[in-house]
Amino acid sequence: MLHGTIDLHIHTTCSDGQDTPEEIVDAYVQGGYTTIAITDHDSVDGVIRGLEAAKDKPIELIPGIELSSIEDIYDIHILGYYMNYDNDEFRKRIAFFKEKRKERAEEIVKNLNFLGLDIQFETVLRIAHGAPVGRPHIAEALLSEELIMTYNEAFARYIGDQGPAYVPKYKVTPAEAIELILNSGGIPSLAHPGVLNREEFIFELIEYGLVGLEAIHPLHTPEKQLYYEKLAKKYGLIVTGGSDWHGKDRRRSFKELINSRRVPQKTINDMKSFLKNRKRIEKELYRRP
Repeated sequence: MLHGTIDLHIHTTCSDGQDTPEEIVDAYVQGGYTTIAITDHDSVDGVIRGLEAAKDKPIELIPGIELSSIEDIYDIHILGYYMNYDNDEFRKRIAFFKEKRKERAEEIVKNLNFLGLDIQFETVLRIAHGAPVGRPHIAEALLSEELIMTYNEAFARYIGDQGPAYVPKYKVTPAEAIELILNSGGIPSLAHPGVLNREEFIFELIEYGLVGLEAIHPLHTPEKQLYYEKLAKKYGLIVTGGSDWHGKDRRRSFKELINSRRVPQKTINDMKSFLKNRKRIEKELYRRP
């Protein structure tokens, strides 16, 4: 049994993951994890269910989210931790993002129909189970209707960024995503910077209020991880990390996940210290005449 094991990047069926929040909690408890964060795309429904499932269990579940944003032609994903997810403005914006995702998915399905693929949007919604609709749900729908042979084929042939059915996302800027997380009391961190591979954006995001950098990620080589850890230290950012878990059929098995690189306890300590200091500063500002 492992102890002190942390994963701060997990997806559930409340976005494009394959495991329910309840299954995630049970699996991570069995795996010996002590701290996890559910970070579904543009949704906190998994957080609410996960917190309920984690009651009276030896695990801390951090409220999290992964917001999709766009700068120029680049997808930039901003992770948020410890947000006040009941904040009215936060919930309104998340509901708006969910509606925009649905509109985009409808357009993609129309494009697929135009290409001769007999897929119904109702099938996609059924697969999404009420989660914010994304391309993975469309890929699963195509697979379920036997219109493709493999999940990855959907992206390679039809709905990938260069595919004939592709529709751009609704544009949320990184600055807006970071501001939303900060205004809800949370900690914004740049997800998998090695995938983005545009260092100039990191410096720009710091100006917007970025607090963390996800150095530890399965798509980062050990050399990349070390590089981003050093970069985070240089600019005073908190090193975050996680598995980016979507399910056993996406990248690797849970056994491989348990044996993957660790997120240190220092990450949690640094985040809690940041939150504590921010509250102290806010109190001092409030007391000023």
